[in-house]
Amino acid sequence: MPSVCLYFQVHQPNRLKKYSFFEIGRDRFYEDDLLNAEILNKVSDKCYIPANRMMLELIKKHGKKFKIAYSLSGVFIEQCEHHRPDVIASFQELATTGCVEFLAETYYHSLAYLYSKEEFERQVKKHTKKIRELFGKSPKVFRNTELIYNNEIAHYVEGMGFKGIMAEGLDSVLDGRTPDILYKAPNADNIKTLLRNFVLSDDVAFRFSDTNWKEYPLSPEKYIGWLQKNDDTDNINIFIDYETIGEHHWEDSGIFDFWRGFIDAAVAAKISFKTPSEVIKSYNVKGVYDAHLPTSWADSEKDISAWKGNNMQTEALDKVYQLEEYVKKSKNKDLIHVWAKLQT
Repeated sequence: MPSVCLYFQVHQPNRLKKYSFFEIGRDRFYEDDLLNAEILNKVSDKCYIPANRMMLELIKKHGKKFKIAYSLSGVFIEQCEHHRPDVIASFQELATTGCVEFLAETYYHSLAYLYSKEEFERQVKKHTKKIRELFGKSPKVFRNTELIYNNEIAHYVEGMGFKGIMAEGLDSVLDGRTPDILYKAPNADNIKTLLRNFVLSDDVAFRFSDTNWKEYPLSPEKYIGWLQKNDDTDNINIFIDYETIGEHHWEDSGIFDFWRGFIDAAVAAKISFKTPSEVIKSYNVKGVYDAHLPTSWADSEKDISAWKGNNMQTEALDKVYQLEEYVKKSKNKDLIHVWAKLQT
């Protein structure tokens, strides 16, 4: 029976306020911080706090038999530090169990790799430092923003010392192979690629509340049955947004009951839960995942068109990154931070 790796992405962007041409040079704060607080408070009360409480209860109940992983963006962490320190405290309490792994990513949840390797590396190091300060350990596995991935990114991240990297398991690249084994990029020596099983992930992330879905309602027993059908594979990666629990699917949908029931039943069925680092240590690479063009987990296209799909997006991104040289020459940390947040 394959093991299961559960990973949750946690991110909130800084919302921009209405800002007119005539405010340039007069107003240096570009965020709508009241809206930041409003949305963060809503999602914290519906998702982060109750979901973290549930995960902690499940870990205490099952001990080392249940393990999970999170990736918290730097801008999410900053918003919580400012508006909801109790959310950070709840993640720290999870960290003390020894059953939770925190991953590395770009601090500002940015597309930096596509524009500036120097800025990309700066952000990843900044994020790694923040995770170490908050949770006591340096991440060993990397997930790029929105799972943006290709061969070149895997090779570059390997050079930064990471042991694993996450990607979307695309049918077009797999060509009939399973996403449920470890892969490597053709130009990588040691870094292992963990592929998201997008069908089983999206069954929970997107289809759980869909009454028109032929498998509705999704029960823990039915879901475990689907996992057990993959008995010829090593590990199944279920990667989803954390907001799936309580925000995308509200509590009255039964999403919390589903997770409690699923974890209880999976442990009873002797399904092994592993963190990404444990998956890397437990299994050997069994295939090459040859992704030439950037892929992602976004939309049906699974590429980068969600952020570079029209001229306005492209021009805005070009303008932001054209400022890099001038902003960094200032050596003004506050200015660099404001500029970097515009990359989110």
